[in-house]
Amino acid sequence: MTAIANSQLLQAVALLGAAVLVVPVFRALKLGAVLGYLFAGVLVGPFVLGWFTDPEAILGLAELGVVMFLFVIGLEMRPAHLWALRGTIYGLGLCQLVACGAALTAVAWALGAAPRVAFVGAMGFVLTSTAIVMQLLSESGELSRPAGQKVVAILLLEDLIIVPLLALVAWMAPAHESSATGIPWLAAITGLGCLLALLAAGRWLLEPLFRVLARSRVREVLSAGALLVVLGAALLMQLGGLSMALGAFLAGVLLSQSSFRHQLEADIEPFRGLLLGLFFLGIGMALDLHMVREHLLFVLLGVVAMMLAKALAIYAVGRALGDSHADAMDRALLMPMGGEFAFVLYAGAAASGLMSQEDNARFTAIVVLSMALAPLLSAAVHRLIPKAARPVLPADVPPCLTGSILMIGFGRFGQVVSQSLLARDIDVTVIDTDVEMVQAASDFGFKIYYGDGTRLDVLEAAGADKAQVIAICVDSRSVADTIVDIGKESFPNATLMVRTYDREHALRMVAQGVPVHVRETFESALRFGSMALVQLGATPTEAEAIADLVRRRDAERFARELEGIDWATAGLANFKRPRPVPWTTPTHQPHPSDTLR
Repeated sequence: MTAIANSQLLQAVALLGAAVLVVPVFRALKLGAVLGYLFAGVLVGPFVLGWFTDPEAILGLAELGVVMFLFVIGLEMRPAHLWALRGTIYGLGLCQLVACGAALTAVAWALGAAPRVAFVGAMGFVLTSTAIVMQLLSESGELSRPAGQKVVAILLLEDLIIVPLLALVAWMAPAHESSATGIPWLAAITGLGCLLALLAAGRWLLEPLFRVLARSRVREVLSAGALLVVLGAALLMQLGGLSMALGAFLAGVLLSQSSFRHQLEADIEPFRGLLLGLFFLGIGMALDLHMVREHLLFVLLGVVAMMLAKALAIYAVGRALGDSHADAMDRALLMPMGGEFAFVLYAGAAASGLMSQEDNARFTAIVVLSMALAPLLSAAVHRLIPKAARPVLPADVPPCLTGSILMIGFGRFGQVVSQSLLARDIDVTVIDTDVEMVQAASDFGFKIYYGDGTRLDVLEAAGADKAQVIAICVDSRSVADTIVDIGKESFPNATLMVRTYDREHALRMVAQGVPVHVRETFESALRFGSMALVQLGATPTEAEAIADLVRRRDAERFARELEGIDWATAGLANFKRPRPVPWTTPTHQPHPSDTLR
């Protein structure tokens, strides 16, 4: 029994069980999944139930959740869009960083910390938890709005600033005088070299790599390739002394214009969600309740004072730079916490002798408590503020959410359909599983993405939940049927339009509740017949009238067939399969030699 109790399998079951039981309760109470994960971590951690005694081991693995989350965010950040945020990053972000750093240093010093310790503790608290803030923005639907994009820009700057902060901590350390002066410069050169290597790989290697993997048509290989890119980028940045999350973010940005963007997002999503939840569990486990009890006054005063000081600084900077009261308040309520990079900074300061282990534990407890309380504080304040006092500006609604169409399949049929849409300047998202087609389309200026339309996660990543129309233009009946089933169940607000293979397929689509369908050859065959009549002496008007007659009779027959009656056999019940029957009996009887053998 002891072996079973200490087994990793039992620990995994306990961890998943705690998350499954606690998180839904917190979501039902509208407290958010993040706070639920943190509470579950405290519950199973070494200081309550004691099921886990080494939170650092969990955090080491769970940090990959943050890495993958930043990769998915990077996929949404096209380079042009990221460049457009440069003013926010180096304007608002830098001002907020300096203001918060100064205010928090003063608070930590007033609480009795030594000046150097106060500075390190404050700068660790300045580095807001990217994982928690991104999760809260994602849950509230604010991530794509301009206010959410400002928060993303600030978080990106904070991820970048961890590198010079670590170098500054090494320079401030007591042992700095006896260390080699060239080491910081060597570390900076190494980091820059790794960054340039990642950019080069993203520019020239990633797209060809995924094109080769996609040609194999093995889903597991493409998923493995996505994981390789994310973890490889994180490893490269770690080797350069930079943030793993920063490496994953850059990899996502480099692939944001790739044809495989939606497929990659869908492949990474399951790993991201699970590991990110594990990260929050690990943070909850890391909260040293014994240390909190021994230094209760310092920790409680530190949490309240530092959260208040940071929130006030964020609000003041926002208002000074022209933000509205609502936007500045939103950001102040969203970001008054420390983050996961604080643990890295504190550990480096403790290792270099700049901060004692006791100071490390106290400031770590303050950061963890702030990460637990910030989502709760934000939810409480937003409940108290009436919605009418928080207007949503029309400009905050992304224009791509209106009038959009998702096209699945870009073969001969889909290409012709797209011409009418492009002529009206309609924003069309196209996905296809034909690698050669994706490449050929890009050569002619079309932008289509590699993606399997029979997968719900790929459709969601491609924006099916926001599309007004989902045009299913694939050339396979079974594939079209599968996509229709998914669309009807998961995207009821979208209008489904289906390219049907033949009459039987069209009947099946109507039976499934898809009234908008087109048989792929019917109209082209009518046109061909009209041209043949003209060649045989009929006038264009006569040929068009005959085509209209055939079209009308076909519609009448189709309606009767939907009722279970075969028009061609004068009303046989239990109609099974439509048969091609001419509208007019041929006058020329076939000769035996005319029969195809």
